[in-house]
Amino acid sequence: MFHSVRRPDVLLIVLASAGILMVTMGIRQSFGLFVAPLNMSTGLGVATISFALAIGQFAWGAVQPVAGAVADRYGPRPVLIAGLVILALGCLLAPLIPSGFGLVVSLGLLASMGSGVGSFSVLIGAAAQRIPVESRGAASGIINAGGSFGQFVFAPILQKLIQTIGWMGAIGSMALVALAAIPLVGKVTGTQPVHHPHAEENGGMKRAIVDALKNPNYLLLHAGFFTCGFHIAFLVTHLPGEVGLCGLPPSVASWSLALIGVANIFGSLIAGSCVARYRSKYILSAMYGSRTLLILWYLMMPRTEWTYYLFAIGLGLTWLATVPPTAAIVSKLFGTRYLATLFGLTLLSHQIGGFLGAWLGGISMTRFGDFTWMWYADMALAGLAALLNLPIREASVLRVAANPA
Repeated sequence: MFHSVRRPDVLLIVLASAGILMVTMGIRQSFGLFVAPLNMSTGLGVATISFALAIGQFAWGAVQPVAGAVADRYGPRPVLIAGLVILALGCLLAPLIPSGFGLVVSLGLLASMGSGVGSFSVLIGAAAQRIPVESRGAASGIINAGGSFGQFVFAPILQKLIQTIGWMGAIGSMALVALAAIPLVGKVTGTQPVHHPHAEENGGMKRAIVDALKNPNYLLLHAGFFTCGFHIAFLVTHLPGEVGLCGLPPSVASWSLALIGVANIFGSLIAGSCVARYRSKYILSAMYGSRTLLILWYLMMPRTEWTYYLFAIGLGLTWLATVPPTAAIVSKLFGTRYLATLFGLTLLSHQIGGFLGAWLGGISMTRFGDFTWMWYADMALAGLAALLNLPIREASVLRVAANPA
């Protein structure tokens, strides 16, 4: 399945990129575990904490096109190092300013922006320009799986740290992990030549962005990815709260997040393989449609720990496995020269949805005492995303393979 990434130079780039994403996404996707202990420690309220994390969802997406543009112009090395340092700084500051404003600055802005800078747009863009075209689908799946593996590893570890040394010590420990990932940056950037270089022509980056935003296929992709962000941010922020409402212990929430991560490792690898065989719009439509059915199943089931574990595994198969086919469509439409920038804009759309998913979840809990209306909205949006991807006019797999951008 992944014979095209077995070359030592390609494999090193891919695994180092996956390692960085494991750290940045593993930390970021575990912030929901801190909602309850933060509320108990500070008395800020779920809505206030949810708002700070919702700001983080938006900031994570907003910084990606900026980071992608800087990486496209000046190279990914300084961008990735800066991202890991900023992520560590945000984690260190969170225990020092445990107020609503402090959480917005530390976790909402600094930690989330640092994670975003060291995330999909820069990493996938850097890898795509340094590996052969036939390796890109499988490579994006493996890199994406690194983020899922991070969630699998970090969620139970953080839950245990919260229980033993408190939330302040747990989040401070993550700062050290972020700094420890800096040596991997050199393996991603290295001295490898850029494959299929593009000249600065036809207006450069500015023209590429303008043309992309006028392209209806790109806008449909954004609309579908918006609903994906809503879905993921709502769940990663409020699934621990949903578990708590059912009277189940916090370990059920942490293991559910971990199972989402480990299932998405397989989902990402499968998605990366499917990108080379099928049109990505059909892959995305099937993923979003499956989420509608899965949420419907969850709403009909009794709230037991095994219901959550099975729900988590089902969620995990498509959790962030949407990234490889989404990135593939962007590269098919516009090539790889400005992939980090244009895919970064797509991720911004994803995180606008993420902001609403995290924030409205907190409001739903405050107003109604549960997340019932959020589940209905999530189910409807997932179905809409499945439909919105179908009209995308995507080049065939064979034509792109024969004429790589």
